[in-house]
Amino acid sequence: MASSPAGSAVKALQLELKKIQAEPVEGFRVKLVNDDNIFEWEVAIFGPPGTLYEGGYFKAHMKFPPDYPYSPPSVRFISKMWHPNVYENGEVCISILHPPVDDPQSGELPSERWNPTQTVRTILLSVISLLNEPNTFSPANVDASVMFRKWKESKGKEKEYENIIRKQVQATKEDAEKDQVTVPTTLQEYCVSSIPAHDNQVDADFYDDDYVDDVDDDEEMYHEEDEEDSGNEES
Repeated sequence: MASSPAGSAVKALQLELKKIQAEPVEGFRVKLVNDDNIFEWEVAIFGPPGTLYEGGYFKAHMKFPPDYPYSPPSVRFISKMWHPNVYENGEVCISILHPPVDDPQSGELPSERWNPTQTVRTILLSVISLLNEPNTFSPANVDASVMFRKWKESKGKEKEYENIIRKQVQATKEDAEKDQVTVPTTLQEYCVSSIPAHDNQVDADFYDDDYVDDVDDDEEMYHEEDEEDSGNEES
């Protein structure tokens, strides 16, 4: 009997959370906002060393739809984030989070948008890349985009953008202290993968004993449907 969309999403997210906590993504730590809700995650993003965000501890929420992974999650910073690709309400605007529809007006290729083979890991890596390399061609925050371009084109002489980021990084240190988190400030510390502390571990009882087998069946189903849809994609 086929699983319901929400049931399949639960299993997929359980598997992803387990994997990402066993093999953390450099620069991030994740946990559930509420232990009873697999559809909402809290992500802590460490600012990469050697960038304006170095030493920063930025929090964001990821919300997943009931039909995940067929539809993308949303990512919203709850820490203040002044960035060309982040709206004032904290919502992240990035191609990988946009539904897979053909929209010529957007300037995005369908291949750049969400597809069911994407994962939380690829999203997080895209977000960390976006911090240091904003897309200023279709900004969510026009003022931040203008400031960033001035800062970049002046090779750092125009300080307005840099000063705002530095202040926001400093402001996040209070959250890091409150959460008892040591933020990596060197490349060596940043690149060391370690299993997160107890606060974002998932109780083993949270998982069904045989859900992994079910997820494997679901992944085969996704693969078969992707092959059926492949004839509609551009070569």
